[in-house]
Amino acid sequence: MQSVLRYLDLGSAALAVLLGLISLVLFEIFRLSSSRSHNPPGPRPLPFAGNVLLMIKDPMKMIITMKKYGDLCCVYVGRRPMIVLNHIEVVKEALVQNGITFAGRPSMPLIDWVTKGYGILAVTYGHAWKQQRRFALHTLRNFGLGKKPVEQRVAEEARCLIAEMLKHEGKALNPMHPIMNAVSNIICSIIFGDRFDYNDKRFAKFLEILNENIKLSGSPVGLFFNLFPFIKHFPGPHQKMQRNANALTGFIRELMEEHKKTLDKENLHDFIDAYLVEISKQESNKDSTFHEDNLLMSAADLFLAGTETTATTLRWGLIFMMNHPEIQERCHEEIVRVLGYDRTPSMDDRTSLPYTYATVHEIQRFGNIVPLGVVHQTIETTQFRGYTIPKGTDIVPNLMAIMMDKEYWKHPDTFNPENFLDENGQFCKNESFLAFSLGPRVCLGESLARTELFIFFTSLVQRLRFSWPHDAPPIDMDGIMSVVRMPHPFHMICHSRACSVPSSPVTL
Repeated sequence: MQSVLRYLDLGSAALAVLLGLISLVLFEIFRLSSSRSHNPPGPRPLPFAGNVLLMIKDPMKMIITMKKYGDLCCVYVGRRPMIVLNHIEVVKEALVQNGITFAGRPSMPLIDWVTKGYGILAVTYGHAWKQQRRFALHTLRNFGLGKKPVEQRVAEEARCLIAEMLKHEGKALNPMHPIMNAVSNIICSIIFGDRFDYNDKRFAKFLEILNENIKLSGSPVGLFFNLFPFIKHFPGPHQKMQRNANALTGFIRELMEEHKKTLDKENLHDFIDAYLVEISKQESNKDSTFHEDNLLMSAADLFLAGTETTATTLRWGLIFMMNHPEIQERCHEEIVRVLGYDRTPSMDDRTSLPYTYATVHEIQRFGNIVPLGVVHQTIETTQFRGYTIPKGTDIVPNLMAIMMDKEYWKHPDTFNPENFLDENGQFCKNESFLAFSLGPRVCLGESLARTELFIFFTSLVQRLRFSWPHDAPPIDMDGIMSVVRMPHPFHMICHSRACSVPSSPVTL
């Protein structure tokens, strides 16, 4: 009798669990149906998972097909709806005309875990973000952002990069480290007051773990963590991200401590010096957000933003030049005709080098390293294009759809600098070029990135010829989707086009 009762108890419990699960699924299906009826159209989400499986399986295909749902569409990241803006006019209306409303940032468990809520890039719109961004922009300008000294620094670093590449002339070279090192040296000189040699093993490791964290953040590991943040208490690949982040901030903390010892308030050398002085100035201000934790994360944010995006764009540029040698040659011929082999390019040369300048823009358009931009969030409930968008809704601009829109581009689906040239062969702007986004959250380092991309690219094509190794396999042009869309690792061959290249790095 007892065994029968025990069987009935187990059966009842199992039935209760099954009915509970069925009820939960039915409730989720009902909730999703209700949510979809209030949001723009989009691909059908699965209960609990949303459209995550499609994002993981083929992210590029998903981004490209969003356009078919209209100027606005909705996808689900887990159970959360995310509104996608697929047209330039919609993006302008949201991020410019209603810029403050759409200027928030979502709270992402992975980012919060790593940054502890400090810094600039991932902080939502508010007092802390305003203080940190305003100070960063003001300080960067004081140290030459957008001015001739930084331009000259980029030009000299380009010479160092050429010399480094020529150490491997005629041999297969993976350009990832030298390019990252060269680009990071510019922001390092502004933030830390120094550059790092290409043979510095400690800095090479620093760049390696930075790149590793970028990949992991946008991988299924990062996506899974954001859906189920409680896994931070358990072992797994996500723990490597925390260790890497600690190593990065530890590196910056060591530099900060060195700066404290040498700080001269009357003679500031870099961003860290300026921030340390600001901390002391704001000690009595109870509303101040200036403290060492914010210094570490703000410096890390500036370093990340000033390294990964530009370095990744330049690597895509090399791939496009090797895939289109006729474009590479036309750029080289124009550069040599205007500058010769020895004169260093400057930003003033852009008007004299329209084809080269157009090619740099086309690399950004077609390389499109952030296809869905950086996630925004509404800071209040708003009416937009016939929809009520609640406070806290995630918003992304579909930069890929916009920068491949047949309505605005002559050759939307192919790599062609003619997209940025008029009928007279002169450079012409295109309003659908949104490589740096728009509105209050526009890229903080836009002027630096523009300077770096033009001078690095022009210098490299002026002095070097790039080609694929004879046994190089075809490269997957979809790339690796992460926080940024980066190319798969590749090797290249470079050859000198002139004989007067410096044999050793220049001291900056």
